[in-house]
Amino acid sequence: MNLKKIGLTALAGSLVATSVYAGELAVSGSASMKVVHVNGGAANAGKSFSMGNSVTFTGGGELDNGMTVAVSFELDQGAADGTQTAGQLTSDGGVFDSHSVTVSSDALGSLTFAGHGGSSAQSAIDTTAAGDLWDSTFGITAAQDPKASATSNNMISYTLPSIVDGVALAASYTPTGTTAASSTAWSVAYTGVEGLAVHYAQGGNDATTGSTADVDTIKATYAYGPVTVGYSMTEYDSENVGTSEDQEVESFNVSYTVSDNISISYGSETISEPNDTSDQDIEVDGIKVSYTTGGMTISGAMIDAENTAMGTATTEDKQHWNLAASFAF
Repeated sequence: MNLKKIGLTALAGSLVATSVYAGELAVSGSASMKVVHVNGGAANAGKSFSMGNSVTFTGGGELDNGMTVAVSFELDQGAADGTQTAGQLTSDGGVFDSHSVTVSSDALGSLTFAGHGGSSAQSAIDTTAAGDLWDSTFGITAAQDPKASATSNNMISYTLPSIVDGVALAASYTPTGTTAASSTAWSVAYTGVEGLAVHYAQGGNDATTGSTADVDTIKATYAYGPVTVGYSMTEYDSENVGTSEDQEVESFNVSYTVSDNISISYGSETISEPNDTSDQDIEVDGIKVSYTTGGMTISGAMIDAENTAMGTATTEDKQHWNLAASFAF
């Protein structure tokens, strides 16, 4: 839904000292319903039902110096910067989740200040090729979650203007607000060959003194006709000697587009800690199917996970299935 020609001059005037014309306010939303069942170990507690809903407001316009400015707010209660108590208003953002301001031009590129929900240049591409199958209510602990470069509230990202056709460059800066060092990241993407997309990113996590880390991600996809194959690898190298913080996450995916409405994919992920002598590797693989018509998508997945706690107990092997209906408007 678009509400065009909205007077945004006052709003933009609070952001930059110039006027705005041809302003526009756009509203988009999404909703979903989902049922999930996990079998195996302590997670074998029957089916769980959930819903998702959010509304995003995006306003912007062109400045009289030729630049454009845009502000975005996502309305999503409970996902804000600090969970809000039901029925109460707080000063932490309340029901607003991700929010940002972006100033851009063809000559200078795009600068985004993310008050909440921002990604570093590295974490923006660190989703596995298979789409983070590990994040499927298997009870994988935070210590085993795939690691990424640092992010925070009030971080800055910058996308350079186009220098060479098919090449895109980006960088980000994550402040700490403490005596620890801030973190930076950068990425490069190449899409100069039809059907091929290659991304490489490098970032750091310097937020904890004495436990800094470097993170590298490479990701590639190639589409030929109805078939698309993808591969990704992320390496997290900690400078904290003598620990098992180092991590490798490797993934591949093969998808087949049956028609304009139906697609099916198979993916696999492996999470390992190469410096941990007791490391058993978390191995996850699954099949996903989706049907899309208009703004509605019906999807289902069957996912198997082994060694979800990187141990040897049989209860660490689990199976997951889900059915979902999502709507975009």
